[in-house]
Parts: sequence; structure tokens; C-alpha cells
Amino acid sequence: MRRRRHPLPFRHRRQLLPPRLRHYLRRQHPVPRWHGLRGAEPVRRAGRRSRAAADRLDVLRQVRQAPAGIRSPRLLQPAGRVPHLGRAQPALRRRLRCHGVHSKSGCVSYCRRAEVVRDGRCAGVGCCRVDIPPDLTDNSVGVDDDDAESLAVRRLIYDFSPCSYGFLVERGSYEFRAADLKMDKKQTMPVWLDWAIRPNGSSPFNCSDAMKDTSSFACKSQHSRCVDAVNGPGYTCNCSNGYDGNAYIVDGCSDIDECLHPEQYPCYGVCHNTEGAYDCKCKRGSHGNPLQQACDPNFSRAAKISIGVTCGISFLIALSIFILMFNEKRKLQAFFERNGGPLLASINNIRIYTKQELDHITEKYSNVLGKGTVGNVYKGTTNDNQTVAVKAISVAKKHSNPEIVNNEPSDPEVDEIRKTEFANEIKIQSQINHKNIVKLLGCCLEVEIPMLVYEFAANGSLYDALHGTKSRPLSLQARLDIAVDSAEALAYMHLSVTPKIFHGDVKSGNILLDENFMPKVSDFGTSRLLSIERMRTDEYVIADKDYLDPVYTTGLLHEKSDVYSYRIVLLELITRKTPRYDGYNSLKKNFTKSYATEEKAQAMYDEEIAFPGNIEFLQMVGKVAVDCLREKIDDRPSMKQVADRLQLVRSEWRQKQGKQGDQVAGRCLDVSRNFFRICSLACMAY
Repeated sequence: MRRRRHPLPFRHRRQLLPPRLRHYLRRQHPVPRWHGLRGAEPVRRAGRRSRAAADRLDVLRQVRQAPAGIRSPRLLQPAGRVPHLGRAQPALRRRLRCHGVHSKSGCVSYCRRAEVVRDGRCAGVGCCRVDIPPDLTDNSVGVDDDDAESLAVRRLIYDFSPCSYGFLVERGSYEFRAADLKMDKKQTMPVWLDWAIRPNGSSPFNCSDAMKDTSSFACKSQHSRCVDAVNGPGYTCNCSNGYDGNAYIVDGCSDIDECLHPEQYPCYGVCHNTEGAYDCKCKRGSHGNPLQQACDPNFSRAAKISIGVTCGISFLIALSIFILMFNEKRKLQAFFERNGGPLLASINNIRIYTKQELDHITEKYSNVLGKGTVGNVYKGTTNDNQTVAVKAISVAKKHSNPEIVNNEPSDPEVDEIRKTEFANEIKIQSQINHKNIVKLLGCCLEVEIPMLVYEFAANGSLYDALHGTKSRPLSLQARLDIAVDSAEALAYMHLSVTPKIFHGDVKSGNILLDENFMPKVSDFGTSRLLSIERMRTDEYVIADKDYLDPVYTTGLLHEKSDVYSYRIVLLELITRKTPRYDGYNSLKKNFTKSYATEEKAQAMYDEEIAFPGNIEFLQMVGKVAVDCLREKIDDRPSMKQVADRLQLVRSEWRQKQGKQGDQVAGRCLDVSRNFFRICSLACMAY
């Protein structure tokens, strides 16, 4: 007959045996003892080895395999709890040893009816617990049942609590449930395993002592740190902050890339890993503490809109300025090429100024000296402190009727010819070196009307000296010097320069006076350089009509046209009258009529020089002027002849002045001799 299996396990059935027999069975089948474990392992029914005991053996094996200096550790039991779930009135018994001192502790769990058990309460009704003290080195757990408990009571609670058992669990990690009394499934509870390297013979007790003995010091990794045990003597080794790995082996701790673990190492900005740490910075355009919270933008939305609009407007303004500068540069380059700049670039003895340099020299054209045929004349100072005169001159073709010029279509071939002629004129002017001709220093071609830079005459023009508001006394000798020197300058232009230069605008306003009142003929740059075959007035700058040669009306131009205009300058020198004086009186007509009668001519001369001794020479100068006024060109003298005749007049006047000076000196000597003789006689008589 088959034997019926008892409904209770052997562990619970032996509780029904007599005490001596139970004691014998306990010795034959002891309950596993846990040394230093507070683990998270499933608890088996009584009579079988628990998984925690097996894992404890694995931990001990791993400790034995540790490097030298950390073997044979004593496991420290941190503060924890040992809950006990049992039947009617079981008792949880614990044997403890702390630093060689043995002790016991326990609790009682009482429960006969399932109705009295409450979830979440582990205070003696179906469940009790015992706290584990710190510095614990060894412990054992056992369950004792009440010997007086009757079999009937045990059968009564068998359905909801068939057995009693105890287990280790982390404090705060377990909450009692009535269903746990009937533990019919494997469960896992969290448990901490706390351990430390404890003294072994003469081994150190803490980190400060352990580091003295480098041979037995367990922290082998470079990036490791020693930590004193919190539950008794000893120490452990951890990797330094920012490193992870095994601190007990060489190079066991490696750098942690914190940027790959944002959940553990938060960074709300830009993360950059470093050795043993990491940098977390806000993105450009934001600020704040990115380790704690997201960075705030430096500018609000409204500020960004304002900045965007401002930047946009600034960009448009800058773009407009750039376009204007680009167009201005192209414009300047076009002026430069149109005015013959490429042809003048090869001239060495003349400087080509830029528009910016000329603006600086003339101080934005603020100092106006006077007005010329084409434009104003400005005073300026170069970088080497040389005073210069800046004057405009037109390359364009001039005509007596401005409408013809404005309506005349531009011919590229004609423009090219004009540029070539202008370049040749500037080249020839730069080669002129005469003391009585204003020297050309440079030019500016980056303007619509080319600007020529001349040497400066300190005393202005002859017109200003004779007729200006600040006119000054001029002796006959000074006037003869001005007449002779200016005539020689015009003769030089007609004869000594190839091709010939016809001034075309000879007048007192174009004869300048330097600081020594030496005349310098200027403004001949406004005339065109004409070959003998091309002498047409439609290609010539129209001169002042008061100095204009009647030959101009015939369409021809001759070198003696300058002679005709120069005779007005001679009349101005000896009469100090303008070509149009006292209303509509014409100087050339009135002087020509009065010249026939010497007395009337004397009335025309300037009172400042019309002395009896000067009338003879004034008549000689007037004769030269009248000869220059002849209608026929062939009857007029050349400029060279005019200069020679004036030179002769000056020589005769100087000789006369020299004789008069000798006579005066002789008379003074006779007077002085007579004076000394009279003084001697008076002294003797006295």
C-alpha cells in the first residue's frame, strides 16, 4: 500500500516532535548561516539551501581571488532589517558578533486568523522584524516555534500560513503583504553587500595608515582614491570623480565621457568632455547655468527683431555706400580715361594727383583766388608745404555758341583726337622752363573738368596791381620790366617751343606777379596746340572780347593775334586804365586818337609816372602799342620785335637815369666841397 504524503514539509513536521528529537534533527540538518550578507536573493522553503547562501559562497570565492593585500576580508553588515513571516507564534532568533562580542536578538510573530493580518504592518501580527546593528561581522538566523503550540492550531492556520521563514532585505525596500504568508513563489529582495579591507596582522586600519605601506596598498589605479570604511576599521578603493572601472588594478580606472550620459551628468548647453570632468557651456547668444537649467537667450524676441531690423538697415546702408563708392570709382576712372590719363601716365616730370589728394590740397576748394576763363582758381598747399594754384581747364571743344556745343553729338574718334591733343599740350607745358612763364607742377584727371596745378604767384595778377581794390604804386622802371619780361615770355612760346604755342588769351589778368614783382605769363593752358595747317577758331578757346583780335571774326588764328592782345596790356601799363573805362570808353580807340597829339596823349598817361622826364619813354611805349593795333596782320610786328623794342626803351631809360644820377652825384660832391671850404675859412677867421 502506497504511503500517503504528509501535507506539511519535513521542516514543519519536525516541530511536532519532542524537543530532544528536534534538537537532534537541527544538528543533522542545520539552518544556513549568513555571514555579513544583506542580499537580494530568493528565499526557499525550510529544509532547502537558500540562493542567498549559495551567492554568499560565490562572493567569498571572488574575494579570495582578489589581488594581494585585499584577501581574507571581513564582511561588514550595515544597518538593515531581517523580517520574519510565520505561523501562530514563531520567534525569530539571531546570533550576532561585533568585534569579537557575541549577542542575540529576535522578535515574535503571532497570528491565528487571517482576518487580523493587515497589509503594510509588520509589528508582530503575522510579521515581525529585527534591525541589524552597524559594525556587524557575523550573524546567523533561526526560527523557533512554540513547543506548546497544538497540532490543531497549526492545522487551523495551515491554509494561509503553511510555514515560517525569515530573510534579509534592505531597509525601506520591503512592505509586508498578507499574501506573503503563503510564499508559494520565488521572490527576490534587494540587499546591500558592504565590505572593507580590514587589518590582517600588521596591516593598516584606515587610508592614512594604508598609504604608508605602498606594497600592500590596494588602490593600484592612477585615478583612484581611498575611502575609509563607515562600519568599523578598514578601507575601500573607488575610482576618482570622472573615472570608472576597477580601482584595484593598474590603469583600471578610465575616463568617463559624461557627454554620453546626460541623464547622469546633466548639461543643458554644449557639452565637451575633458580628462576626469566635462565642460558645459551655453550656446553662443545665450547665458545662464547650463548645469542646472536651460540657458536664456541674451536678447529677447523684441530685441532680436530690433537688432535684425537695425542690422538689415545697416546692411542696406553699407551696401548703398559700397555701390556709391563703386560707381564713384568707376566715374573717376571714366574721367581719368576721357581726359587722357593713360597718355599722361608716361610723363616723368609732372605729377598726376588723385581727386582725394586735390581735395586735401585745396581744403575742399575753400580758398578761391579768382575766376578764370573756364572756372575758379584755388589756392592750396601740398604736403611739402609748397603753395600752389589750382585751375580748371576743359578738354572739350569750345565754341562761340554754347548751344552748338551742347547739341553736338559725341564722336569717339573726335574725342580720341582731343584726348591726344590735350595730352600733348600737358606734355609740352611740363617741358617749358622759362622764368617768366608759370611752371606746371601737375594735374588731376579724375574730375569732369581737368584741374592743373601751377606754381603760386604771391602778388596776384597785373590787373589786380593796376586796377584792383588793393592796387599799389608802380614805378616806370617796374612797368618797363613787366612789359619786357612778359613780351619775352610770349616770344619764347612762339619761337622756342615745337609745336608753337599761341596763348590766345593774353591780358593783364593772365600775367601774374611773384613776390619780387617778376611777371609770369599764365593761363596759356586754356589754348589749343595747333599745327600751322589747323588754325581754325572753332577749335580755340575764345579770349576776352576786350582783348580780342578782329582776325578772330574771319575764322583764322595767327601768332600775331597775341601781339594784338598784348598791345592792350601795354596801354594798361602806361595809362592805368581798363580796356573799358569810365563807362563805355574804349581804351584802344581813345588812345589811338589821342596819340597823334602829344598833349592829348600826355593826358592819357598815368599821373603816377607822367613826369616830364618820363614822357619821352611813355611815347615810345605808346608807339609800340599803336603799331600792334594795325588791322593787317603783316603790318604788325612779331612778338620778338615787340620784346626787342621794349628792351631798347628800357635800356635808354636806364641810361638816362644813370646820367641823371651821375649829375646829381657831381652836384652833391661840389656842394660838399664848397661846404667844407666855407667851414675851413670860418674856422681860420675865428
